Amino acid sequence: MTLSPLRPSLPSRIICLTEETTETLYALGADDLIVGISGFTVRPAVARKTKPKVSTYLDANFQKILDLKPDIVLAWSDLQAPICAELIKQGIEVVCFNHRSVEGILSMILRLGALVGRSAHAEEYTATLMKGLESHRRRAALRPLQPRVYFEEWYDPLITGICWVSELIDLCGGIDIFAENRHFPDAKRRILADNSEVIRRAPDIMLASWCGKGFKKEKVLAREGWSAIPAIAEHRMHEIHSAIILQPGPAALTDGADILSRIFDGWAAEKS
Repeated sequence: MTLSPLRPSLPSRIICLTEETTETLYALGADDLIVGISGFTVRPAVARKTKPKVSTYLDANFQKILDLKPDIVLAWSDLQAPICAELIKQGIEVVCFNHRSVEGILSMILRLGALVGRSAHAEEYTATLMKGLESHRRRAALRPLQPRVYFEEWYDPLITGICWVSELIDLCGGIDIFAENRHFPDAKRRILADNSEVIRRAPDIMLASWCGKGFKKEKVLAREGWSAIPAIAEHRMHEIHSAIILQPGPAALTDGADILSRIFDGWAAEKS
């Protein structure tokens, strides 16, 4: 009996259940492999216009996914574990990334590049991203002052920033006033037990990204005692769209860092 030679193949039909892997595959020139995306995807805009939508963040249309016959489904974090488990039961191969840091984002890009046979592209792309981040670090070093920054990921209850957000604040020249919370991967442990702790820590700048919901300044202004906070008293409240700063992928390292640096530049100019 003659055995056929083994011919391992790379994925040719990929479904992305979160936006960052979609954006990464487009950046690596592998967008032709994507056959389904999350309905929450906004980056790149062409993906939303051309790719079938098969999921939200916590729910998925399993039949639609099966009908698309993916080689692999890409997911992110423990929050999508139930979706992953069901797909695995259905015989679908799943890769679930679970990174939370800037380093983790860069590592995800390299691993995803290797998965689809675009390792060289991924290495070049991560080098470009790292060069951009280094330029923000140098830009921050030129400012004579560092603003104290409060990042609010949710408003009821108050949730402070996830690790990569906190790291980017520091890298771009700010001081995250709740940096100690960055080590908690889950939002539950980043909940502030006492809202007045923000008053005590007196941030110069407030950044808000309410996880897909529009920021309402009036809600902040109505909080008892918050008018004494420098960021509130001096009207330094800034919204950053969650698709940019709360995406554990390229958007945070590019547009997210750009926005942070501009905000910190503006503050420093006013204070100088």
